[in-house]
Amino acid sequence: MDFINQITQDANTASDFTGVFTIWDILIVLGLSFGLSLIIGKTYQVTHKGISYSQGNVQTYVMMAVVVAVIMLVIGSNIARAFSLVGALSIVRFRNAVKESRDVGFVFWAMAIGMSCGTRFYQMAILATVIIAAFVFMMHYFNFFARTVRERILLVEVAPEDDPEKLFGEFFEKTFQEHYLISMESLPGSGNLQLAYSTTIHGKFDSGQFLHTVRDLNGDRKVSLIEGQQQIDL
Repeated sequence: MDFINQITQDANTASDFTGVFTIWDILIVLGLSFGLSLIIGKTYQVTHKGISYSQGNVQTYVMMAVVVAVIMLVIGSNIARAFSLVGALSIVRFRNAVKESRDVGFVFWAMAIGMSCGTRFYQMAILATVIIAAFVFMMHYFNFFARTVRERILLVEVAPEDDPEKLFGEFFEKTFQEHYLISMESLPGSGNLQLAYSTTIHGKFDSGQFLHTVRDLNGDRKVSLIEGQQQIDL
């Protein structure tokens, strides 16, 4: 019993070397920031779209929230420590580009929760995490701000003696709302031309039937249809 009492006394007197917080403050800040950042990570995982999902990216959000909480706890209201931290971080260089602008929001979210926990605004940290997560799920499931992408890039191979306007003009007028020839390239070996069109489709569009018709018009040569860049996730 005396041993347990001694440990408790040592923990309560930890402020002798921390100055403004106890060992229990540290445990609460670390535990709460970690738990709330797990909610952030799970929200990102569930609502992510595309093929560029990265487990390491999500784990970084969790680490960021916990580390920021520790930094804010150490700094406290000490201006000297704050300037020391700025000087230390100024030598760090971040070279990884953010693939999606949406990721920036999660970075700031994790930082905000870490700062709230580190400054011991626990209620704000909990409420902000729950409410922001609800907002993100709502935008995800109701598909806010979605837009049907009608722009396509069409690549068509033709013989060098063919007139593209005679081959495709009438058909393209019926199929597309707009179409523009944006480039013409000579293919090595065969000597054929590759035409690149920027097109805008109508409401209903059968890609398979369209490609089959174009191949009939260009002599069964290569045809490629690329969707608008807004839908491509690399």
